[in-house]
Amino acid sequence: MSMNKTILIAVALVLASGVHAQDRVRIANEGGIRSDWTLAPGTTLSAPGYPGAFAKTGDDVCVAVGYRIQPDGSTSDFSLLKAWSSRSGEGEAVEGYWDAFSQASVAALQTWKFAPRPEVGTPIRVDTVATMTFTGKQSVDAATLRGKCKIEDLTAFLEQVKVDMTKRSDMNRHALENVYRQQQYAERVPRK
Repeated sequence: MSMNKTILIAVALVLASGVHAQDRVRIANEGGIRSDWTLAPGTTLSAPGYPGAFAKTGDDVCVAVGYRIQPDGSTSDFSLLKAWSSRSGEGEAVEGYWDAFSQASVAALQTWKFAPRPEVGTPIRVDTVATMTFTGKQSVDAATLRGKCKIEDLTAFLEQVKVDMTKRSDMNRHALENVYRQQQYAERVPRK
């Protein structure tokens, strides 16, 4: 799945949250769930393994994966929001590259289980993000690597994605209108 498509999914998740109390979704920055959630007993925050298909490349990679914490504490609705590698920066080095690293991250995130804090009462869904790192042969400093993908303000990030999508949508609409006008003109102008 391309990064643009996964970002579209992420924005759709935020936009789809309804107005009914049971449908409410809170957006929390990475680490911002501590006031409402704790790890469920027996749960550890497992880290992803380096994808075997790219192990020989030795790239340093980070990904920011958005996910939802459901009221029962399970994780779902995973979306690749941001990615970087020492080989290709934000671009995809080869087809399937980001998929491999995001799938490894999702496999780890699926093992995460949370429990609402006792004082919370009825928990609501929370959209948040996890920054995952994969250290390769280049050995970029861990903090520097993490910083390449960390999303400081998830709400602002998603808002910017919506703005960018609107701009792309407008450009696509204008391009289609131009093609339509050219076709209309070509049909009216007699051929020589």
